[in-house]
Amino acid sequence: MENLPEKTRGKNGTKANYWLGGIALGFFGLGAFFLANGGGHPVTQQNIPLVDPKFIATTPWRETYADMVKANEDLSDYDCYGCHEKNNPPPIRYDANQKIIIPKEHSDIVMAHGAHDRNNLCYNCHNEQNLLTLQVRDGREIKFDNIPQLCGSCHGPTLRDWEAGAHGRTSGYWDRSLGGIQRLSCANCHNPHAPRIPTREPAPGPHPLRGPAPAPANPETAR
Repeated sequence: MENLPEKTRGKNGTKANYWLGGIALGFFGLGAFFLANGGGHPVTQQNIPLVDPKFIATTPWRETYADMVKANEDLSDYDCYGCHEKNNPPPIRYDANQKIIIPKEHSDIVMAHGAHDRNNLCYNCHNEQNLLTLQVRDGREIKFDNIPQLCGSCHGPTLRDWEAGAHGRTSGYWDRSLGGIQRLSCANCHNPHAPRIPTREPAPGPHPLRGPAPAPANPETAR
């Protein structure tokens, strides 16, 4: 390949130098522009309030019978025969619309388990022959601290998901050599008499790095 004449090489080199010099001057100009604007409009630091601890708390929002036993709390509310007579199941009463009538002694209970009041019978879960136990659909008796087996007798797929860790909340370690796990029970999240979880306030979104843009003095100019 023939070499370019020396005169041509000199012209090309001069053009390249001009281009590089122009690009460098352009970058210097942009830098000066950004510095001038940044110095003239300092960023206002926002006082960001701390997140309400309720949004990061890991304590279950409901306490189960098993939790109360572990905490050595008063279990007198679960002593049904403190008021009811043994071998004499309390009768269930309904109003003219076939809605269950809650006795005043249990006025804190709201029955809302199942659509269209399909499950408004206490003895679907409570054992009328022994009020200190619960009964599953196949007739087995279980204790109050074994809620998942009671719920699973009707909600089989949900029980399988819970056992696999796909439903509910599991806390602890993936690596079992570092520690165990804690799996919440159904009643830690669901009220057995009204299991639909009530709507709760969502946690706040992340804060921006800068404060909100000031509103324009004339709203028409913002359009």
